[in-house]
Amino acid sequence: MDKIRFKQAQTLLKEAGQSKKSTEKLKKPHEGTIDSVAYAEIINNIIETEEFIYSSRPSHKLLPEDAEEFCNKLIGIRNKIDDILAEFGVLEKENVEEEVKRLSEKFVVLTSKGNFKKILTRWGVEPLRIVVAGVPLEAEDMRILNPKIPETALEPIKKKISHVKNDINRKMEQFDVEQVLVVVENDKSGEILAKRAEDLYGAKIMTSDSLKDTDILEFRRALEG
Repeated sequence: MDKIRFKQAQTLLKEAGQSKKSTEKLKKPHEGTIDSVAYAEIINNIIETEEFIYSSRPSHKLLPEDAEEFCNKLIGIRNKIDDILAEFGVLEKENVEEEVKRLSEKFVVLTSKGNFKKILTRWGVEPLRIVVAGVPLEAEDMRILNPKIPETALEPIKKKISHVKNDINRKMEQFDVEQVLVVVENDKSGEILAKRAEDLYGAKIMTSDSLKDTDILEFRRALEG
């Protein structure tokens, strides 16, 4: 059974490498080095996607949550295949940072920490488009983070919140955009900031267990989605 599934995965891999848009010209391969680790990951990921075929029988329809996971796996496979093909000159290696810069031009990006801004800038987001909140978007949310916070301590926080909201509105007007993208980690403060931004601005949300360990390709998918 494992051998059969491995052969199926190899076939899918071959087809995926050939399934580029017809407008994209594939070049003749030149000398290169196979990234055996990436290739093994591709095979394993394709085998993992087969589980969706079996679990969705007989209709093969996927609910939104499963569909998102399935498509994310396929996108990851495609990106790894593109990297291998680029190594052999079949495809031109894309400048992901330039693509991120272009895609992020329709957003004001909201995050919770200064070091997250550094990561976003490294990925290609224009620094002026980024707002670092540092606080929730509503003063009452501070009580969720710190139930014992005194009323007197909320006053300066309210002023900070006002500055953050003004900064968001100013940048949306400055860059003539209507969308906010929140990029935070999976912690309580990130969750609260994301929920409020979704309520206030209809923001898109990208969360990660660790932004510093997040691949730029995952961020690009968030911009595309």
